[in-house]
Amino acid sequence: MLTKVYGSAVFGVEATTIVVEVNIDKGIGYHLVGLPDNAIKESNYRIAAALQNNGYKIPGKKITINMAPADLRKEGSAYDLTLAIGILAASNQIKSENIEKYIIMGELSLDGGLQPIKGALPIAIKAQEEGFTGFMLPTANAKEAAIVGDLKVYGIDNIKQVIDFFDKGTPLEQTIIDTREEFYKNLDFPEFDFSDVKGQESIKRCMEIAAAGGHNVILIGPPGAGKTMLAKRLPSILPPMTLHEALETTKIHSVVGKIKNMGLMSQRPFRSPHHTISDVALVGGGSYPQPGEISLSHNGVLFLDELPEFKRGVLEVLRQPLEDREVTISRARFTVTYPSSFMLVASMNPSPGGYFNDPDAPVTSSPAEMQRYLSKISGPLLDRIDIHIEVTPVPFEKLSEERKGEGSVEIRKRVTSAREIQTLRFSELENVHYNAQMNTKQIRSYCKLDEKSKSLLKNAMERLNLSARAYDRILKVARTIADLGGDTNLNGDHISEAIQYRSLDREGWLG
Repeated sequence: MLTKVYGSAVFGVEATTIVVEVNIDKGIGYHLVGLPDNAIKESNYRIAAALQNNGYKIPGKKITINMAPADLRKEGSAYDLTLAIGILAASNQIKSENIEKYIIMGELSLDGGLQPIKGALPIAIKAQEEGFTGFMLPTANAKEAAIVGDLKVYGIDNIKQVIDFFDKGTPLEQTIIDTREEFYKNLDFPEFDFSDVKGQESIKRCMEIAAAGGHNVILIGPPGAGKTMLAKRLPSILPPMTLHEALETTKIHSVVGKIKNMGLMSQRPFRSPHHTISDVALVGGGSYPQPGEISLSHNGVLFLDELPEFKRGVLEVLRQPLEDREVTISRARFTVTYPSSFMLVASMNPSPGGYFNDPDAPVTSSPAEMQRYLSKISGPLLDRIDIHIEVTPVPFEKLSEERKGEGSVEIRKRVTSAREIQTLRFSELENVHYNAQMNTKQIRSYCKLDEKSKSLLKNAMERLNLSARAYDRILKVARTIADLGGDTNLNGDHISEAIQYRSLDREGWLG
């Protein structure tokens, strides 16, 4: 007898429905076709033990299973439950009237229990689009799939529940989540708060500007000055994610299996990879392309601590995603595109010893060592970083103060107001949402200078030997400073503050 059961495969952040056809005929043998990988080929051992332990068996006949479309490579152990139910239905051990209305996925343990799967959210979205009634999957993934409306999601603990549902009509408990309530519940409780930061008022101001305009930022300072502490608190002042952004971000994390028992992500991601990371781990890839760190930090912050310690080749692969806000991974048979719109925050010591610009510390690095250390960061990468800020150590008086600084929630209100101004300004432009995304043409249009500001910028560029690439960056940052102050036009104050944030362009740093 021939039976069809439905599963799903994830490519990139999209799912494709897989039809599992099970045919049982006279003879003996077990044939699994349709480009399955090793994990799927091994499934017959897990299925046999799981069925045996629950009072069922694989029939001793010729079983042919086809996973269609047959030219699409299938991977992972998530098809165990699909194949097991298909075998039971085709051998008349259970009734199969409504099986085609459900997507069934899950990895089987030998006792029939279910292990979590990857990509539950994209699969649920596809199932709802294609008009399936329900989606049966392991309980650990049920919250994540239940984000999708108009689809009945059933969390399963054991294969026996699925068998009883189809064979005896035993009802399953549906997982229901109020997406909006879940989403807004966690918005105002950041784990790290700016009120913990003592002193560093100028740096906090700089982080506020970076958050308001979506600018990439690099922090330069000696060890212990608070660079990592400041960077970790940046997501707490970014505007809250919209529902659309939250869904997009959750989808990417779902593909790599990071959303167990979580539902919708409401906090912006903060990723901080170690400097030994490979370029494939950073941008994504592999024989079955998976998202890298830049995609996992989509709509959030990618923090690269000790930037010159990263391999130069790894840093160079960041250049195109920083510009295009997506990364395309090409393989011989298919191409996958992952979104990667993130804020880059980098930190570095000013010299190998760490204390180059600290007036109280001895200089331990020679000019040649300094040059070699700083030349690890290429000009084109620095070109994509709008704000360079020097971080100095906090004096004891500030550290021992009892008074708390301004909290993240207050700063976030100002940042959100500035972002709303930008959203309105760029409402007619498709790929521009905040100031950091402006191209040269838009800068000319939205960052007009009066004569006084022009001459101030000209003098600064000549006196500080600022490079040509600094010109556009200064204008973008000045535009954000004006938005934070609620000013329509740029003036000398905005320009002079923006000029301060170009440390690495000055002669004596990278010259």
